[in-house]
Amino acid sequence: MAELIKTDRLTKRFGDILAVDAISLSVEKGQVLGFLGPNGAGKSTTMKMITGFLEPDAGLVRIGSIDMAAHPLEAKKLIGYLPEGAPAYADMTPRSFLRFVAEIRGFDGSAREARVGRAADRTGLDGVMDQNIDTLSKGYKRRVGLAQAILHDPDVLILDEPTDGLDPNQKYQVRSLIAEMAPDKAIIVSTHILEEVEAVCSRAVVIDRGRVVADGTAEELQRRLPYHNAVSIRVPAETIDALKAALSSVEGVETIEDVGQANGIAHVRAIPKQHGLIATDVAAAIRAQSLAVDEMFVERGRLDDVFRQITTSDTPNGLGVNGGASARMEGGHA
Repeated sequence: MAELIKTDRLTKRFGDILAVDAISLSVEKGQVLGFLGPNGAGKSTTMKMITGFLEPDAGLVRIGSIDMAAHPLEAKKLIGYLPEGAPAYADMTPRSFLRFVAEIRGFDGSAREARVGRAADRTGLDGVMDQNIDTLSKGYKRRVGLAQAILHDPDVLILDEPTDGLDPNQKYQVRSLIAEMAPDKAIIVSTHILEEVEAVCSRAVVIDRGRVVADGTAEELQRRLPYHNAVSIRVPAETIDALKAALSSVEGVETIEDVGQANGIAHVRAIPKQHGLIATDVAAAIRAQSLAVDEMFVERGRLDDVFRQITTSDTPNGLGVNGGASARMEGGHA
């Protein structure tokens, strides 16, 4: 696949604050990259440098084959950008604002009207096109910002919190639009909504204190959790020894962990070797012993658990949930 976004050791300081610390990223055509990190981690600053809104102190940005520093206008023609807060001219209507953006992008006459109409239709703005932007809800203002970003059908989309302020139905519509556009573009989506990453992103990058600390698919990030693919089983307490004996016979089980007992029910967790899949073999071992089971389920882990584990900004001495330093080393940085 063609590489449409590339940053190499991108760095930015604000006085004594190192906001972005040598970040390198590559996003290919057809990829939707979820860009995650705590508040103040450097997400918006990185996106502003990728779009040419901010000049980096060091490093480079390439959009397609174009160097942003050497040829900024040519590079920016390939980018659609939804900035933080979706700024727009408050005294304009969505129609006049989108016409203005279309003219800046080089469209006029019927081509301009076609671009404005399609962008409005795709973002659900048809009912508010002639209201002043300052009278619109936060969600509609966000959609105006998204419409101007996609109006010229760019190869690259940089979306900073695209569903911020939207209701659940509107979020679904925007996520569906991103998925629809994804095959033909390289898209970076900054979000604090971790379910959004699982819904629309083919890959996720987590940054913390200006550095990349994890990069992979949602499934790959979930594997970092200690209980990923573990099987939790609840049985009557009097059968706990028989259950443990049955689990011990399963080749893929590395550890059997007592979680606790309550109201006559014992909870045990079978932890697999190297996060392997053991649920089928565990179920077969339990059936072979004719054990009654109150509940059995596979623990996948959630992205927010991964996020807490591998980010360190809000914890004392820079340590994450499980020590921080090892999580940082595993994630690596460019």
